[in-house]
Amino acid sequence: MKVYPIKFNPILKEKIWGGSKLGNLLGKETNKDNIGESWEISDVNGNISQVSNGVYKGSSLKSLIAEHEADFLGADNFANFGYNFPLLIKFLDAKTDLSVQVHPDNKMAKKHHNSFGKTEMWYIMDSDANADIVLGLKDKTVKPEILNHINSKNVDSVFNRELVKKGDSFFIPAGKIHAIGAGVLAAEIQQTSDITYRVYDWDRTDASGKKRDLHTQLAEKATKQFDSNGKADYTLQPNTKTNLVKCEYFTTNILNISKRQIKTYSNLDSFVVFMCVEGMVEITAGLHTETLKMGETILIPASTQDVTFNSDNAKLLEVFVDKGLTESIQRAS
Repeated sequence: MKVYPIKFNPILKEKIWGGSKLGNLLGKETNKDNIGESWEISDVNGNISQVSNGVYKGSSLKSLIAEHEADFLGADNFANFGYNFPLLIKFLDAKTDLSVQVHPDNKMAKKHHNSFGKTEMWYIMDSDANADIVLGLKDKTVKPEILNHINSKNVDSVFNRELVKKGDSFFIPAGKIHAIGAGVLAAEIQQTSDITYRVYDWDRTDASGKKRDLHTQLAEKATKQFDSNGKADYTLQPNTKTNLVKCEYFTTNILNISKRQIKTYSNLDSFVVFMCVEGMVEITAGLHTETLKMGETILIPASTQDVTFNSDNAKLLEVFVDKGLTESIQRAS
């Protein structure tokens, strides 16, 4: 397989809660002011990503996997997922609150939808003053049965809310009630699934005056209680990686880059996705260099050996799926 930093055409999604930051701040090409999501790398049916650069330009994500198998995904990933890409990579802009929702785990998703479940994480790239998110039920005295009876009068007593700021990172396992709040710009990494059970949608209506459907009975079955709010406790160090999430579905590190450095991936049995969440960086893999700006995403195939990063100031999310959670080796140059 030809090794180079592969870019994909973003798939932009209009949302009732979407805004203009994906265009104005992240440079997505759109003249609409209600773009809520940019699907950066997607294997969801009907939304398959296409390569935008290099020798594979015009190829679909599906065709890359079909042609290159383990060289693209990694041997263990190909054994586990076959010709399916295991992650959905997004940027989100919430002009208003998203619906309060919950996602099923693998077992429930398989039973009801013949799909993967949906465990995810958020990295907060920007937020308005006093912006917050919904994370879980208020406390352990709140039972999932209440989800069938949410209204404007009791909503604040049921759901836990957390103030957020730039740099915050949250892990949302399947079964956790959640919602991104108004004024939040985030990177999202999740299992490849588009299954969402809406619990409460703030009583809003669309342009025709119709409310969106709720899925409270399924949500009640899917909802679980968690002791932690899932917020990563980390201190960023220069020119090193810091772990944000390590779970069976993906690992996400943040790289804080302020000089030229080389990172070796020969011991990692996985593709690697880089999401630029701040600044700009040149990334070289094979004999090809790509510039990655804030709000852009690239993928390097599993057969990649070394990757060179060159930047005065950039922060990248490094995402991979490695069952062994093998540590890559970093060396500066």
